[in-house]
Amino acid sequence: MSVTILGLSPVELLALVAAVLLVSARWLPPSARRPVRTVAGVAIALSAAVLAVLGIRWQLLPVLAGGAMALALAALPLLRRHAERPAWRARWWVALPGSAACLALIVGGAGAAWALPLPVFPEPSGAHGVGTTVIQWIDPDRAETATAEPDDRRTVVVQLWYPARGNPEGARRARYLGRTEHEARRVARGTADYLGVPGFMLDEAVRAYTRSTPDAPVADSGGRFPIVLFSPGLGGVRTQNTAWAEELASRGYVVAALDHPYDSAVVTLADGRTARTRVKATGDDAEDTRRAAGWTAVRAADLSFVLTQLGRLHRGEIPGPLTGRLDTRRAAATGHSLGGAAALQAARQDSRFAAVIVLDGFPRDPAPRPFDQPVLALTHEIAPGEEADYLSRLTRVLQLSTAPSYRLTVPGSAHLTFTDSPLYLPPLPALVGSYGRAGGPRVTVETTVAFLDATLRDKPGDPATTLKRYGDLTVF
Repeated sequence: MSVTILGLSPVELLALVAAVLLVSARWLPPSARRPVRTVAGVAIALSAAVLAVLGIRWQLLPVLAGGAMALALAALPLLRRHAERPAWRARWWVALPGSAACLALIVGGAGAAWALPLPVFPEPSGAHGVGTTVIQWIDPDRAETATAEPDDRRTVVVQLWYPARGNPEGARRARYLGRTEHEARRVARGTADYLGVPGFMLDEAVRAYTRSTPDAPVADSGGRFPIVLFSPGLGGVRTQNTAWAEELASRGYVVAALDHPYDSAVVTLADGRTARTRVKATGDDAEDTRRAAGWTAVRAADLSFVLTQLGRLHRGEIPGPLTGRLDTRRAAATGHSLGGAAALQAARQDSRFAAVIVLDGFPRDPAPRPFDQPVLALTHEIAPGEEADYLSRLTRVLQLSTAPSYRLTVPGSAHLTFTDSPLYLPPLPALVGSYGRAGGPRVTVETTVAFLDATLRDKPGDPATTLKRYGDLTVF
């Protein structure tokens, strides 16, 4: 694992320190100025050369620019002396604004590197290594309603994370946002467009590698693995909860995360086509509610279809590494935001799902009815006046379950706390919660594992004991 401080690699940190020293040298005692400038100048030149080879992140450009400006200002007296002109040194009131400008560039670059770091995924703690693979399946029984082509069938892209024999040191790691750099950039660009943010905010996510190994051999031990199907948030992508998926896989679960074409921000299909989202809000509450119910219904059908395909994969009807290793009788429907709503609806419609996890999702089923599966619903801390009907609507649905169900409100959390976002977005409490870089994924793992172990593995103990540690728990 690469070591970083303030989101900077050792070479980048060297460039930052050298740039600060170059700016500071002007204000040191005369005897210290020349040696400090010499050492700092050599350091920043070497670090810039190394970064030019390795690749310079945009966050470091202001740091290098500030250092270069300070170096140029320091070199002016030497150039005049070489040209046999009288030595000249700027008055303090002239030099101070220049030093301040250089320092502002340097601090701004360092702040950007800290706010938008390269995501470092937690090392999975389970007994297994983690493998991953991506599959595309076409449902011949469903038309694709998002296109005008009458023969277009519903297509779903699924990424599996599964227990592997081990992740040996030096093994190739899977990229975060896509199978290739090209796909990762497509996904990042499409996601940024969907969110309405500058594309550079996701540059570090493009460069990120995870803790799983592509197409690794399946673990020899563990028998048949329980299955956790995952639907991302509206406009989200299949990899948005990778840290969570890898941890579950290391503990003996198979996680199947879905890309929903024309709903997820961008989906790269097997033939190279890119399916961008066609989901749009109108601003009319009644119409948007109707549309959200339609999107949820499609996602719920996608989840049921993928569970069917996983059963075929287990039986060997579809070739794959997990033949004979999947336990479709122990399957959970899970999702974040709209994906959580889809998980609830899928379970209500499909009794093959044994449990449900909703990560901060608002129920969208227009005809909720009693269902038999237990549910764990994690919600962010609702501020006064915010989403007045969210908890009441969620409570009414959870009360329809005939099995013990749980609603856990996590204090200090935000909507994106339950995703990978804290690993690489600015650590603003309103955006990703107040749990730090790794805290959000850890809370999500510990609460959901306690629930899954109890519902899919029948492990002894009440999951409420663990859940109560993380917030305000209501048991239904």
